[in-house]
Amino acid sequence: MGLLTILKKLKQKEKEMRILMLGLDNAGKTTILKRINGEPIDTISPTLGFNIKTLEHRGHKLNVWDVGGQKSLRSYWRNYFEATDGLIWVVDSADKRRLEDCKIELYKLLQEERLLGASLLIFANKQDLPGALSPMEIAEVLDLSNITTHHWQIFKCSAVTAENLVNGIDWILNDIAARIFYQD
Repeated sequence: MGLLTILKKLKQKEKEMRILMLGLDNAGKTTILKRINGEPIDTISPTLGFNIKTLEHRGHKLNVWDVGGQKSLRSYWRNYFEATDGLIWVVDSADKRRLEDCKIELYKLLQEERLLGASLLIFANKQDLPGALSPMEIAEVLDLSNITTHHWQIFKCSAVTAENLVNGIDWILNDIAARIFYQD
């Protein structure tokens, strides 16, 4: 039995997953995390470091790391890559002028060796705002069809209304579980 098999079996017992939530500042990462966790979202300020929440979902323990997205903090993102099973990339669908920056930062992440193999969930957030781009439009701008290094899926969502948040979490949980817990 190889080391990888042993590690997978240990992880299977725990059914624990490490999920890293990243995106540009003001994309809605903390709001999404608080909404999923059932916390109030009326007083949210920019994340200057990171938040960690442990969520129980469908028999799995999800350790979600929400890291600030300000330009000055992005160089520190690499400090959180170790043992990441899934990456949630949050996009502000209404902020068209920063989508190119969003694409650049996403592709930098996808080249990181320690994130290879991590499932990638893209939340096209703020769908409740007028003028928000559709998930198809965002997928086109971010050139998602060219991502071959990661399993990925894009979900339209709203952190404010909670639309589609659980569906996205279900997808990433299923994708990670198929890779880690059920293979020998």
